[in-house]
Amino acid sequence: MIGTSPHVTSLATTSPAFESELGSVTLVDADALPILSGLSIKRVVLEPGAIREPQWNVNANQIGYCLSGTVLVSILGNADVFSSFVVTAGQMYHVESGALYHIENVGDGRAEFILALRDERPRHFSLRDSFGAMTDAVLGNTYDLPASAFAALDRSPAQQIVRREGTPDIPSTAGLPNAHLFDLEGQHPPLSYAYGSARLARSQYWAALEDISMYSLRIKDSGMREPHWHPVTGEMGYVEKGHARMRVLDPDGALDEYVLGPGDVYFVPRAFPHHIEVLGEDDIHFLIFFDQPMPADIGYRASASAFSREVLAASFGMSERDLPRFPFTPVDPLFVARANPSDPVR
Repeated sequence: MIGTSPHVTSLATTSPAFESELGSVTLVDADALPILSGLSIKRVVLEPGAIREPQWNVNANQIGYCLSGTVLVSILGNADVFSSFVVTAGQMYHVESGALYHIENVGDGRAEFILALRDERPRHFSLRDSFGAMTDAVLGNTYDLPASAFAALDRSPAQQIVRREGTPDIPSTAGLPNAHLFDLEGQHPPLSYAYGSARLARSQYWAALEDISMYSLRIKDSGMREPHWHPVTGEMGYVEKGHARMRVLDPDGALDEYVLGPGDVYFVPRAFPHHIEVLGEDDIHFLIFFDQPMPADIGYRASASAFSREVLAASFGMSERDLPRFPFTPVDPLFVARANPSDPVR
């Protein structure tokens, strides 16, 4: 139901904000998906030898998930703290708002990233544009050089992705552990069932995170993400693999149900009830981003154990005798087995 739902759009069909033979940058922000709040998402593709030019975000911390390729990330943070490290498929990196950073494809194949930013309308500066804003004399004074040293500086607007000349310069320390780097897919799933698993990039496991997190969620056709809501966090998801159905209830009583496929992006505002289930026989893989470092939820299973049967019967307008025998559930399981046939797709 892409194009008819206020909760969903697609990175696969959105026109890139920048595109050349070196790669592309595609953004879904609140202009593209107005329901977004506190989060936005980018897809960055870098061909071999391409560099995502040095830049910094003005208003958003950022985390990135590597779908494919090998890249070098270098960061100059507050108080001149510098770090440089290599990121490969299944790993993630974190960049603080305002920190100067670059991403460089140092492998032989295409590199592709999904980035989440902690603002629905992220903004950034490029190093090239910031140099171009200053006169030759000011730059000369900054570097103890004559103004003429900067006469050849190209002051045209930045291109976002540029070409590297020669071989990549990878520091000898790039393979050392780094607080900005997190091997998410190398993590043993903290939540694992026969029909699904979740790897968690949250502050419990990644101390660098302050206001953002991500789950790598895989569900088999024999399972389902139980209906639930997040009391204090919005949820933005990206479909990396498979097809799924999602149902969201709005406070005005409107029910939004839609089908998701690879490249699709959805957003569920905080405290909106929703669920996810597989369509077809292929497993699904979602990258789910949150606007909190330690997201949590309330599920339907635990909800039925929180009140007496008399209260539930009265609330549902039925006799206690006809009320289903809800299993006692003090802690929600995240996933549940799908024992019943799937409802028809509307």
